[in-house]
Amino acid sequence: MRIAILGDVNGRAGRHVLMTQLPRLIAGRSIDFVAANVENAADGFGITPELSEELLACGIDCMTSGNHIWDKTEIIDYLPGQPRLLRPLNYPDRAPGAGWYLGETPGGIPVAVINLMGRVFMPPCDNPFPVVDQALSRLEGKTRVILVDMHAEAPSEKAAMGHYLDGRVSAVVGTHTHVQTADETILPGGTGYITDLGMTGPYESVIGIETSLALKKFLTGMPVRFTTAKRDPRMCGVVVEADPDTGRARTIERFQLRPGVPESRQSDARPV
Repeated sequence: MRIAILGDVNGRAGRHVLMTQLPRLIAGRSIDFVAANVENAADGFGITPELSEELLACGIDCMTSGNHIWDKTEIIDYLPGQPRLLRPLNYPDRAPGAGWYLGETPGGIPVAVINLMGRVFMPPCDNPFPVVDQALSRLEGKTRVILVDMHAEAPSEKAAMGHYLDGRVSAVVGTHTHVQTADETILPGGTGYITDLGMTGPYESVIGIETSLALKKFLTGMPVRFTTAKRDPRMCGVVVEADPDTGRARTIERFQLRPGVPESRQSDARPV
């Protein structure tokens, strides 16, 4: 089975490129299940109920998030009623919403998605390592195909989670830093891994923010109201081919899809 996992959807440009490119990816690669991080969908900061429904209608099966999940307060009442939009599992139990989701492909293969958040240079949250152990115990016997979004700042923390879960989940993918890494691999136990999926959004920018505004912040140190950029939108992520019987990843391939660019020039990435 083939699974597409998309990097952080950022602002209007990110939503638009996803809407135009995701159907192409699903049809062209025979994708069975789609997961995407959407915590920046609302102009770079959070997501609204309306945008959530809009993105789900595009073909996403499960949406993950991170530290920006609470930026739009209207999402607080929406989360408990929409199990396909996750908040990090290692937020306190009293936080609304869920941190994992069990769905299935059109062919009836169960797929679980777990959303974690790192603790290095991130808001306070519980230790994701014992928290994910508890989630895997609850999923035991329900599915072999398990995807983990490790939303974290530090590459070391993401890599540690990949090795910690190697052989126990199908894929561990990093989000949050908006820069696609070139380290996609199959770990020794059969888990697909990449440190960061990259951003689904405007690449003529500073990780999604208008370049002039980001430069003003760095050059002056003064408060700046950030707005998302618009130019050079790309949809980035990985396609993982997994064995539904064992849950092991067979291949992992990163991609960057750009509207109007021929397939032969889209990316030099190759399956691992």
